[in-house]
Amino acid sequence: MREPSAEETEGQASNGVVGLEEPKKMTREDWRKKKELEEQRKLGNAPAEVDEEGKDINPHIPQYIASVPWYIDPTKRPTLKHQRPQAEKQAQYAPIGDWYRRGVQENFLSTKFRKGACENCGAMTHKKKDCLERPRKVGAKYTGTDIAADEHEQIQLSLDYDGKRDRWNGYDPEEHMRIVEEYSKVDLAKRTLKAQKLQEELASGKLMDQVVSVNVSESFQLHQQEREHNSEDEDEDKYADDIDMPGQNFDSKRRITVRNLRIREDTAKYLRNLDPNSAYYDPKTRAMRENPYANTGKIPEEVGYAGDNFVRYTGDTITMAQTQLFAWEAYERGSDVHLQADPTKLELLHQSFKVKKEDFKKEQKESILEKYGGQEHLDAPPRELLLAQTEDYVEYSRHGAVIKGLKKAVACSKYEEDVLINNHTCIWGSYWREGRWGYKCCYSMVKQSYCTGEAGIKTVVSTAQYFQLTYTRLIVFLCGSFCRCVQLCFTVDQALSAEEQRLKQVAELMQIDERKRPYNSLKEVKEPTEEEMEAFRMKRSRPDDPMASFLGQ
Repeated sequence: MREPSAEETEGQASNGVVGLEEPKKMTREDWRKKKELEEQRKLGNAPAEVDEEGKDINPHIPQYIASVPWYIDPTKRPTLKHQRPQAEKQAQYAPIGDWYRRGVQENFLSTKFRKGACENCGAMTHKKKDCLERPRKVGAKYTGTDIAADEHEQIQLSLDYDGKRDRWNGYDPEEHMRIVEEYSKVDLAKRTLKAQKLQEELASGKLMDQVVSVNVSESFQLHQQEREHNSEDEDEDKYADDIDMPGQNFDSKRRITVRNLRIREDTAKYLRNLDPNSAYYDPKTRAMRENPYANTGKIPEEVGYAGDNFVRYTGDTITMAQTQLFAWEAYERGSDVHLQADPTKLELLHQSFKVKKEDFKKEQKESILEKYGGQEHLDAPPRELLLAQTEDYVEYSRHGAVIKGLKKAVACSKYEEDVLINNHTCIWGSYWREGRWGYKCCYSMVKQSYCTGEAGIKTVVSTAQYFQLTYTRLIVFLCGSFCRCVQLCFTVDQALSAEEQRLKQVAELMQIDERKRPYNSLKEVKEPTEEEMEAFRMKRSRPDDPMASFLGQ
């Protein structure tokens, strides 16, 4: 492959083709001058470098950012255009003045139904399901009359972030001018009426005393200007005096309202009860939920302030809560009711439920009275009349005893009292012994038995003495037997300990060689006692015992 000649290279450059030759290496002097120029630009002593668009380049920007690579275009000057947003990549948004057109087209009105139009009104810009007119009994498709005008063809707006959130986007300033014109017409009408009224007063002679040295026409114009100037102030001052109330001050001269933090005539909540243990006052929310007079003995209905909770749970608040609770219960039982969505239906259903509930209770009460009776007890006079005051004079001592007058009647039991039967002189239950009731006259413990008198008492006493003596003997015998048992157990324990020592000694002797054992070492010369025999039986191992292998563990 041959290399291009100099003439071909110059021809390509003349035709707009740029060669990709590397830049020539700078000399030492050129490099030094370039560095000095950069330092002067950074210090501000030399003007900044300008790009191809005429904008200054910050001298502190590195060279690899500002300079164009040689393989792109070595003839280009340093620039920051490639660092800025590119126009071809930027999203195009609608200008601020563009908005959707409202209303319908007034220059064209169709007289017959067109294919593809709305079947209800006949407009071409929407379909039947999107029509906002009242549904006609017979649509324009079949009648061909009363064709609605077409709406304006709406443009597709592309709005940016601020344009979508602009609250005044699409606002027409002409609407405000129409409102200003309307109010100006109303103001002009007011002035005209006031002028007519003043002219009538002048004609009737009511204002002749005020006109002394001034012409009637001049005074009329002067008074008209003064009335027009103060008309609005007079109206506001007139109503400002009526709305003055505790808690706000109205200044008619400056026309401002100053609202206080609270009404000064009212007592502060934290000053109603100075007891530190009374209701808690929250200074942040200025709320006192509990009753400040709770421990003073005052009734909440009689005090001026009984806490925020008392106000919250009075009036229609309880009724509202009961209605809400009924709505929840009815919804759980399958009734589709809601307090906010359909309050009228819920209220009617609640009233019907309460009526049916009262009827059910009444029927249930009547059925119980009819089956068991007792209507006379329900017809008794009120408790206040039964325990009312009387005119009987009664005088009491300091100990509560009656000095004069009738004593208070003792309440009697519904059972018969002091009834003596079977020759008894005392009632049943007058005698108590060993957890049993009896008759005191004969010490009999059998109810409805015949009275035996003193003989019965002697018999019971002697029997008791006999049983007491027998009990004492039994206690003595049991104590002796217990002592013997304890002594026997102690002796057996000693024998068991001796048997254990003997078995240990035998085991040690069996481990020694027979030639080294002492003479007569395994021979006993005395007769064993009964306790030793019992200990031997207890310690003896039996081969047929299934638990024999566990005895040594």
